[in-house]
Amino acid sequence: MLKRILLMEVALVAIAAAADLPIREVTLYKHGVGFFGRAGELKAGETARLDFKAADMNDVLKSLTIVDRSGGVIAGVRYDASEPLEKRLQEFPFDVEKEASLPALLDHMKGARLELRLGSDTIAGTIVSARRQAAAGPTPERESVVLLTDTGEIRVFDLGAASSVKLTDPKLQGLMRDFLSVLSGSRSKDRRSVYIDAATTGTRQLAASYMTPSAVWKSSYRLIFAPQGQPTLEGWAIVDNTSGDDWSNVKLSVVSGRPISFITQLYEPRYVNRPFAELAENRAVAPVVFQGAMEARAAASPAPPPPVAQARAAGGAGGRGGVAVRGGLDKSESFQSNEIESSSIGGTADGRDLGELFEYSFATPVSVKQGESAMLPFLQQKINTRKLLIYMESFGLHPMNSAEISNSTGKTLDGGPITVYDANAYAGEALVETLKAGDKRLISYAVDLGTRITEAFGSKAAVTREFHARRGILTTKLAAEETRTYTVRNIDKKAKTLILEHPLRPGYTLLTQKPSEKTPANYRFELQLAAGATQEFAVNEERVFDQTYAVSSLTPDILVDFVANKALSDVGRRQLQAIADKKRQVAENDRALAGAEKQINDISNDEDRVRRNISSLNNVAGQQQQVQNYARQLDAAEQQMAALRDRQALLQKTKASLQVELDRLIESLTF
Repeated sequence: MLKRILLMEVALVAIAAAADLPIREVTLYKHGVGFFGRAGELKAGETARLDFKAADMNDVLKSLTIVDRSGGVIAGVRYDASEPLEKRLQEFPFDVEKEASLPALLDHMKGARLELRLGSDTIAGTIVSARRQAAAGPTPERESVVLLTDTGEIRVFDLGAASSVKLTDPKLQGLMRDFLSVLSGSRSKDRRSVYIDAATTGTRQLAASYMTPSAVWKSSYRLIFAPQGQPTLEGWAIVDNTSGDDWSNVKLSVVSGRPISFITQLYEPRYVNRPFAELAENRAVAPVVFQGAMEARAAASPAPPPPVAQARAAGGAGGRGGVAVRGGLDKSESFQSNEIESSSIGGTADGRDLGELFEYSFATPVSVKQGESAMLPFLQQKINTRKLLIYMESFGLHPMNSAEISNSTGKTLDGGPITVYDANAYAGEALVETLKAGDKRLISYAVDLGTRITEAFGSKAAVTREFHARRGILTTKLAAEETRTYTVRNIDKKAKTLILEHPLRPGYTLLTQKPSEKTPANYRFELQLAAGATQEFAVNEERVFDQTYAVSSLTPDILVDFVANKALSDVGRRQLQAIADKKRQVAENDRALAGAEKQINDISNDEDRVRRNISSLNNVAGQQQQVQNYARQLDAAEQQMAALRDRQALLQKTKASLQVELDRLIESLTF
């Protein structure tokens, strides 16, 4: 019984000095973190304690801010280390095993000062040992401690008879408190505590704020078309309390936008390997070998300037980690609809710009228990909207029932799903991206079976628009025209407005039609469809592209075709004509050279035949006359062969000269 009193007393002293700060304010973002503000009153001697999930400690250490609204200062912030329990307990000079008895605890503290209150007497001494004697038969179990008293006596005292046991060393008392605090914190492996110490005494008002990972808030809308006038847009925020604490009457805000956020490992201890170093005078002196110089010494470079601290994110007083600054709010007018399709809500959230972000702040305090979720209205008002149809080629035969929403609310509309109601009935669903005030967006929510659209394609031959040449390379710029014709048939007996989304293709430009809008991927054309009518809408586009040619590889006929083109400049026409003429001369010379070579080959073949005949007749009597005739033929052939070879040499020389002139013309080709 006494051991329980001792352990509980020490544990309560360690824990009672820590007080929780309740959550007063919550702001949820779209990028996976939430802002939490806590505030409360601390009495004299209390230390504020904040409990977090172990995985959230990195964000807490990165964003925690503390304000003593009583005018005091913060002495420091302590938090549970991330080291394993066994390693943390090794730092203490004693060990309290699981289910250990009081004698076992005191036996670990041999040499410590101890006070025992036995009745009206107080015994003080130094612990020699302590033991627990098991029960034997009718004898009850005994717990005793052996003390070296101040009189020098070694005495045994019955712990069961003591009304109190006290360790008199303040340092040992503190170690015991810390030891029990570590054991108490280890019961929840997923929870870590942060302790805030103040340098002042007395009652004080303390506020703490921080960012931790949180579930992303979601938005959903209802677009309700009325029989007349503008439709009503309702916006609902869906929030999830995964913080680990109940939200009781907190000031809740949700922010549209995505500021940058990341995780930095601040909670886990970091260790570095330090180099081994010693004074030079402790080392033996070794010989130094100096190298010879190769160049004269260059001027010493100036020392680099010290690194500049990174600028803080801009923000005024009360800023939340550079993300948002809370100030006065302008309450928007709420819209109370008389239509049964509109929700009956007491009020909506106040909205305001936070730089590139937008905040909805709920005027009424919100309560959401841990592990629960809530759906809260943040918008209900009229919005400028017009019904129309949208068509793009991926839709197939029918366009989509759609609406063009112009954000006339004066607030940013966070992206989310929209459920559309028309004529007091469900009409379909759509998705919308985040929409800034004054911007507009198209949404589609159903297929319009009363309108059919078909497409037809046509094209024309490419036309050369420009010629350019430089150093033997001829570049032509051609333009090819393509036409896509949309045939739209409105079966319904009512007029409609149609938005045609025509794909924006790289390299193509519009020739005739002018779009009403242009997106990064499409042109938008707006058509007015008459009731029960069919109409065509043609989109003419032109594609301009280049073709390059090596002039040296073009034939004179191709060059003549280029020369005849009206798009060619006079300078270019003269230069190409000169090249074409020179190519013809080269071609004629090549034909003459080929003819001479053919004649030479033919004569050479005839000479071979005649020589074979002479050789065969020399062995036949009475053929001397025929042999002489063949000899005269050989002589004439040789004379003709000599003349042809002279012509061939002249043609070869002419070819080389013409080729030089042609190469010069091609190399100097520029226009």
